Amino acid sequence: MSASGDEQLSAKERGELAELRQRVHALESGGSPRAARHHPFRSFGSVVLILVAALLAMLSVVAVWANSIVQDTDRYVKTVGPLASDPDVQKAATNRISAAVLAQIDVDALVQQLTDAASAKGVPPQAAKLLGNLDGPIESGLKQLVTGTVERVVTSNAFETVWVNGNRRAHAALVKALTGEADGTVKVENNQVVIDLGPIVAEVKDQLVAAGFTPAAKIPAVHTNFVVFASKDLGKIRSYVRVLEILGGWLPVIALLIAAAGVYVAFNRRHALIGAALAVFAAMLILGIGLTVFRDVYLNHLPSGVSQAAAGSVYDALVKFLRAGIRALAAVALFTAAGAFLAGPSRIAVVTRTGCRRSIGALRDVTTSAGLRLGAVGRFVHRFKRWIGVAILVVAAVVLFTWTYPTTAVVVWTAVITLVALAIREFLDHDGSTPSSTPSSGPDTGAAAAH
Repeated sequence: MSASGDEQLSAKERGELAELRQRVHALESGGSPRAARHHPFRSFGSVVLILVAALLAMLSVVAVWANSIVQDTDRYVKTVGPLASDPDVQKAATNRISAAVLAQIDVDALVQQLTDAASAKGVPPQAAKLLGNLDGPIESGLKQLVTGTVERVVTSNAFETVWVNGNRRAHAALVKALTGEADGTVKVENNQVVIDLGPIVAEVKDQLVAAGFTPAAKIPAVHTNFVVFASKDLGKIRSYVRVLEILGGWLPVIALLIAAAGVYVAFNRRHALIGAALAVFAAMLILGIGLTVFRDVYLNHLPSGVSQAAAGSVYDALVKFLRAGIRALAAVALFTAAGAFLAGPSRIAVVTRTGCRRSIGALRDVTTSAGLRLGAVGRFVHRFKRWIGVAILVVAAVVLFTWTYPTTAVVVWTAVITLVALAIREFLDHDGSTPSSTPSSGPDTGAAAAH
């Protein structure tokens, strides 16, 4: 319409025409003027919520792990139990126990007793003098005897039993140590969490006496400590553990709700869901790298006298389930991102969906031609197909969220079972017509994401 035509219209008609032109322009540009004005703010808010959710997801994994170590005795024992068979831990325990036993044996007194006994037997003075110079060889042989006995004890099933039972009894005290209250077998000394190996020393003493080394019977009760964890920042760590213990049960829920809010406020929710999943995956990747870096930092700042190899084995054992949780959540994030992508309108997604539907539809046609009748089941699935799909996804989410300690295998198998369930849903989807319809790559393929 020309400008002169506009002038012939009434004020009301000109207002309606202007509004119509504005709507047409908004449709051509992909949204309303109001939406365009608010688009940046909603997008920014969605990004912020997703990033916060990713950060909370990272803290949630650590919190759940901390709670499992602090509150679950069986899981704690399962974590540290295998350390009894670790070569580095066995070597560190052997060195510590051997030193404690040898410190209680007076080699000079043994040599003097030998010299006195020789003199009493009438040994010539020259020979007695030679015996007095045997303190070095005697000490060396004694060290070999003690070390060999300790190694036999430490590498036996008896040590593993003592180790596991001792850690189980010590778990309550370890909790107190991590929360700042030292007590019992496990205690905090000089910013170290240590375990008393006194019972192992007593076992070594008994075996030395049984082997014929009678002076070992005079060894008194010895208490020697094995360092489980050492850090100058143990006080701060206790505070962090306490905070994570309090928030451990709520952080996963809060992170999930914030991520859902970030997806909800986004204009393109499918893209936001992909972004949220990839953000969580990136957070898990950063956390995994951080554990590796912190391991080196921790070992480099150990107090003198602590075996780095044994401390590294203890560290790896303690964070084993934390790493498993990181991998599991990373797998969930990747599967979520892949699912959201395949539900979209991209060519790859459309081709994938269409190929799957055609393959399942062809299988259904073959079976129905062979005599299979879906009947009321097929009509029911066809009518409630969308809700059945939602129910399958909800069940999968509930399984993963309520599983006590999900692993990567649990996530993978849950994804496989979910895909099988969706395939069965597609197979049973039959409205009663013969043959069953196989969707083409036409207009219906773009709506497949809704199913």
